[in-house]
Amino acid sequence: MRIISGKFKSRRLKGTPPMGVRPTSDKLRETLFNVLGARVQGAVFLDGCAGAGAIGIEAISRGAEFVYFVEQSRKACQIVRENLNALEIQEGFKVMEMDLMTALHVLDTRFDIAFIDPPYDREDLYERVLDAFGSAPCLAAEGLLILEHSKRNMLPEASGKLRKIRSLVQGDAALAFYSSLEDA
Repeated sequence: MRIISGKFKSRRLKGTPPMGVRPTSDKLRETLFNVLGARVQGAVFLDGCAGAGAIGIEAISRGAEFVYFVEQSRKACQIVRENLNALEIQEGFKVMEMDLMTALHVLDTRFDIAFIDPPYDREDLYERVLDAFGSAPCLAAEGLLILEHSKRNMLPEASGKLRKIRSLVQGDAALAFYSSLEDA
């Protein structure tokens, strides 16, 4: 895994993700950040089910103001910390070793961009995330919730105050982009 663009462009990330952690491919990460473009600059960003933290570190590289890495695997959190240290990133982030849903209840933050990549087989977690973001003010005005999922799994067009505004498919993976109906 490598950083695609920004301050840390072309730097390699260390560590082999633990069993059960499926990193987002470099190609899909590049597509995601091409879509997000300048909106990453100055954003409060959530990397949920962070794995090795490549998405959140890419956001930092591209100028995100603050990144929350949420991951329940101790080994994966250690890899995130090691990668941040290797890049000499000292501030502008918080690594939270806990279940995503617990973190969403603990954090009193509105995210400009929330990227969540649960294990593809955890359909219950996709539903719970959509319910949480669709019913509570987790997103800032004009914020985006992005869910990575298997292209074989269709996510709903709307959930509570959220509506799907875009879908992208690349290989076996897909990205679903949601925004608040209040921002439409």
